[in-house]
Amino acid sequence: MMKIPVMFYVALTTMLLVTITIAVAMDMSFNWVFLLTCIGQLLLLIMVYRVLKDNYTTDKTFEDFYEDYPIGRIENYR
Repeated sequence: MMKIPVMFYVALTTMLLVTITIAVAMDMSFNWVFLLTCIGQLLLLIMVYRVLKDNYTTDKTFEDFYEDYPIGRIENYR
């Protein structure tokens, strides 16, 4: 069986929730909005489960702070 990447679930859930927001702004029928909201909640649960169970490893620690502002292992060259 083909393994679906975790980011696919994140993107799918995000697109559905943005679609719901647009549908509400355009005054779409309540039945469709309710159905999409229920599907969105189910996708959110699946997404959270897949993200938490993903086999992702990293060598970063809390000493590395943030990736865009590393303060742990890089020297200051001033």
